[in-house]
Amino acid sequence: MSFYKKIFLSSKKKPDLTKDPISQLFIRIAIPSSVGTIFQTLYNIVDTFFAGKISAEALSAIAQTFPIFFIIIATGVGLSIGTTALIANAIGEKKENEASYFLAQSIILTTITAIIITFIGILLGPYVIETITNSSTSINLSLDYLNIIFLGSIFIFIQMSMNSSLNAIGDTKSYRNVLIFSFFLNIILNPILIFGYGIIPAMGIKGIAISTVISQFVGFLYIGYKVSKTHLVKYLYPECFLPKFKIIRDLLKQAVPASIGMMMISVGVYIILFFVGKFGDTAIGGYGTAIRYEQIFLLPVLGLNTAVLSITGQNYGAKNIERVNEIYNKALLYGCSFMFVCAFIIFFSAETAVSFFTNDKEIITYGTLYLQITCLMEPIYPIFFISNALIQGMKKANIVFIFTIFRMVILPLGVLWYLINYLNSSFSFVFWGLLIINWIFGIFVLFFTKFLIKREKRLILNTR
Repeated sequence: MSFYKKIFLSSKKKPDLTKDPISQLFIRIAIPSSVGTIFQTLYNIVDTFFAGKISAEALSAIAQTFPIFFIIIATGVGLSIGTTALIANAIGEKKENEASYFLAQSIILTTITAIIITFIGILLGPYVIETITNSSTSINLSLDYLNIIFLGSIFIFIQMSMNSSLNAIGDTKSYRNVLIFSFFLNIILNPILIFGYGIIPAMGIKGIAISTVISQFVGFLYIGYKVSKTHLVKYLYPECFLPKFKIIRDLLKQAVPASIGMMMISVGVYIILFFVGKFGDTAIGGYGTAIRYEQIFLLPVLGLNTAVLSITGQNYGAKNIERVNEIYNKALLYGCSFMFVCAFIIFFSAETAVSFFTNDKEIITYGTLYLQITCLMEPIYPIFFISNALIQGMKKANIVFIFTIFRMVILPLGVLWYLINYLNSSFSFVFWGLLIINWIFGIFVLFFTKFLIKREKRLILNTR
């Protein structure tokens, strides 16, 4: 029987993350996740496109809300990662009732978190926006958008929480369907709500926010329906939704480091922008434009990241550490090989890609230079993503947090400050410095993760 026929037949049955061939599981879990991520990226592009149709101020307002909106995303993703790891571990240990408790308690936790973040966001949002701009028009537009997003954030949080249970059992297709549907729904709703149609009044930038909330609400209903069809609801009794502080504490132990780690990525981007900004606005424009192109190549690796978290979680729970090691090795082989090929594509297409976004020659020069240096970093990126997912699946979220702090904040801040302020280096040295940091730290993360797997293997053998 051919490999592809086996995949087709296996896709007709529920995946067993502890027994099915790992390569087949990667295809079943990673590809839908990657496709979903692509449509999520396109969703944001649609919002940006229609904001530009309103006014230049509206476009700036959307951009200015990113640091605040990222807090919602980072918190939601952190809670989702932590919940996925714990549910997957419980399923691997054959503790289905415990997995159901984690799902119920995560919904309670995310609901409370959404209420707190909404209250704080609406209260402090104006002060944060005022640190970015002093234009009253821009501030008002940003707040019109943000306040609606905050009020609807409860659907974002609960949807992510429920979807973590689907990820834990290897179902990434459902969320992919949500993201694809949301993309097309957004294309329809944005012009109607922004400019008005029939009895629907023109709402301007508020229409973009309302479109997002409606899309998230529809996704929330669909994911809830899909969860209701899983075996987890068999043990989902009303008492599961009474607060259990031990379970909430376990969720927070996994979720808080993941959430803060996500926020540190934003801090890391700010640090790079700070040093790139030393060379002028066109340097920032070149870097920002080039990143959009580079990120397209990373989307399949993010899908692989989701697969590694889910499969590792169940196998670690089942004490199948040899399979965990195999998951790591195969994921690295596929991820690094893919990004090695992408590195060549990025290098040779750099100038053409940046020129697609802008005609400014200086921006094209800076963007091309960035891509032709950063392409040398592409093969090392999967080590960070895959190692983090594997370690998270082994319920060691604090290690991932420490890795992220060092790679995204401490090391870049020290190295780039030395290169730019002490050695007066050029624009390119910002990224040569990052290249050195990523390769050295990436090799360290690789060896540390292999050591961690071996240590866990010894601990499991000693308990038998």
